[in-house]
Amino acid sequence: MSHPAAALDVLAPETIALAWSFEPMVVVPVVTAAALYLRGWAALRPRMPERFGAGRAAAFAAGLGVVLVAVCSPIDALGHRWLQAHMVQHLLLMVVAPPLLWLGAPVAPLLRGLPVGARHAVASLLATRPVRWLTRVLTEPRIAWVSFVVAFWAWHAPALYDLALRSEFWHHVEHACFFLTGLLFWHPVILPWPARQAWPRWGMIVYLLLAEAQATLLSAILTFSDRVIYPAYAAGAGLRGLSPLEDQALAGVIMWVPGSLAFTLALLRLVLQALGPQPRRPARAAPATTTVTATNGSTATSAGQRS
Repeated sequence: MSHPAAALDVLAPETIALAWSFEPMVVVPVVTAAALYLRGWAALRPRMPERFGAGRAAAFAAGLGVVLVAVCSPIDALGHRWLQAHMVQHLLLMVVAPPLLWLGAPVAPLLRGLPVGARHAVASLLATRPVRWLTRVLTEPRIAWVSFVVAFWAWHAPALYDLALRSEFWHHVEHACFFLTGLLFWHPVILPWPARQAWPRWGMIVYLLLAEAQATLLSAILTFSDRVIYPAYAAGAGLRGLSPLEDQALAGVIMWVPGSLAFTLALLRLVLQALGPQPRRPARAAPATTTVTATNGSTATSAGQRS
């Protein structure tokens, strides 16, 4: 994978919008996921139209589109020159794409979209005890929250941030960390079918408020700092003639306002869920995880489903 950041130095401003890059490690998985999801969704929708409506497919497609925009559009290259562009990219990977993908309830459609042999193999793997244990651990809200926050602050520390700007490899590692921890973080919030509820919805409201608070802290640091925090931007010229310090302040505002909006929308959804009818709990404890079977598109349900 290569970045066209250097090429922007010789591009006129009106041509920067055309500076898209083809990133095989991103484009190929995105296209594959889109094809598998569409195939599985088309097979499942007639059987469960209330579960797999057009909105599910639209949300998943939008999430994949956001990933492409974040990594393959000029935003990626501009992030090497302007902090505000890099903040937009981080928001797309952490708080926009992951919840959209989970809103698509992708587990069953992706599994159903596989060829029969691969479907049976993957379903059998997902049903094994080690994989079920790992899934349960990674999606546990405390683990997901800590992973999200650690990745957020670690990669915004000046040393690691500048390393990601200098090194193509670490730049991709940074993006992967943001996206994967974003998926973990938003999973217990969205509860994509057939996931089970680990915490009550009121508990998830606190979960989101604490996450927004720590993001707001970094936003305030960037917005009100009287010095350039990231040396890589210190010598450059900001967008439309802004100084590096003004570029940094605007980056903080971008993280603050649109980022808070994403958390606010999720909070409103949780409040509505908490005020609505609660799922009935079975008399006997259900299995630790729900397995989506590989038999001709049929799926198993579980308690506490939301999305």
